[in-house]
Amino acid sequence: MKPVLIVYYSRNGSTKRLADAIAQGVTSEDVPVIVRTVPAISSNINEDTNEEFTTQAQPSSNDAPFVTPKELADCCALALGSPTRFGNMAAPVKHFLDSTSNLWLKGALIDKPACVFTSSSSMHGGQESTLLSMMLPLIHHGMVFCGLPYSEPELHNTTTGGSPYGVTHVAHQNMTTPNQLSDDEKALCFAQGKRLATLAKKLSSTSS
Repeated sequence: MKPVLIVYYSRNGSTKRLADAIAQGVTSEDVPVIVRTVPAISSNINEDTNEEFTTQAQPSSNDAPFVTPKELADCCALALGSPTRFGNMAAPVKHFLDSTSNLWLKGALIDKPACVFTSSSSMHGGQESTLLSMMLPLIHHGMVFCGLPYSEPELHNTTTGGSPYGVTHVAHQNMTTPNQLSDDEKALCFAQGKRLATLAKKLSSTSS
């Protein structure tokens, strides 16, 4: 079976922790998984032409490799994660999605399941609007959205992160261990990965 692809951008490690926890849920279903990141970007002005251009950072030795278009085209499912930036996805994730027009033209992602995840520094920092912003390009790609049902008890009980739209993390909720996932957040990540893998297996079996 083709792998589930988990793609994220993380500045301080919180979104990466979500990605790694989701990966555990995927592997619990005996589905292969690959975890990738996207490069940080910055805008610069050419002093000679006064035109804006974008530069990309090199991967960190502590981070996952950068995702490639081929990995996205070849996956059986996608989990996409970003920290919250003013209630929206971070610029590197938007830049990555904007680069997938060729895959959209080919219909390479149609009918593949997808989920989204995010982290913010406060409880009401725009997590749900960030998840919604990441869903929209995936819907345009024809992907099948995979959220979290309320049969997951942690959705009812969590006082940290968690949403039916996708898993979330409140980075500074617990100041004694900042950036660590809470037990509810870990459980929901596992459930999200497991559900994504289960759906991918079902869709793969019907198309084969």
